[in-house]
Amino acid sequence: MARVLLLLALCVLPALVRAARPARNPFVVQGSVYCDTCLAGFETSKTTNIAGAKVRLECKDRKTQALVYSKEGTTDSTGKYTITVDEDHEDQICDCMLVSSPRKDCRSPSAGRDRARVILTNDNGLVSTTRYANAMGFMAAQPMSGCTELLRLYQEYED
Repeated sequence: MARVLLLLALCVLPALVRAARPARNPFVVQGSVYCDTCLAGFETSKTTNIAGAKVRLECKDRKTQALVYSKEGTTDSTGKYTITVDEDHEDQICDCMLVSSPRKDCRSPSAGRDRARVILTNDNGLVSTTRYANAMGFMAAQPMSGCTELLRLYQEYED
C-alpha cells in the first residue's frame, strides 16, 4: 500500500506543481507588412510599409489541423504589428497571415509572402519570449515608376 501511495505521489505531485505555477511570460510575436510596389515578389528599395493592415495568428493541431487558437492584430504607422500570446503552443503549428490591406492600390496578397511560420513554445532552447515573423506583403495593382530600372539593377548583379 505504501508503494502504491509513493508511486501515486511521484506521478501526481509533478503535475500538481506544474499546474500551480504562475503563468509563464507571454510570447510577443512581431512582424511587418509591406506593399510590393514593383511587383518583384520580394522587398526592394521602393517597397513601402502598410499602416492599418490586418494580420491573424492561427495555431492548428499538428495532427488534425483543427484550429486551436486565433488572434488578430493591426499594423501601426510604420507597418509593424505586435500580437501577445499568453499560452505555450508546443504541439501546434502557428502561422501569421495577411487578412486585409487598407490600401486600395495594394490589396492582393503576394504568393509565398502571405504567411509566416512562428514557433510558440518555451521548450525549444530559446530564452527570449519575443518571436519575429518574416515580413508579409501585398502586391500593388500597378508597378510604380522607376521599377523597371530598379529591377534591371538586380539582374546586373546576378550575372
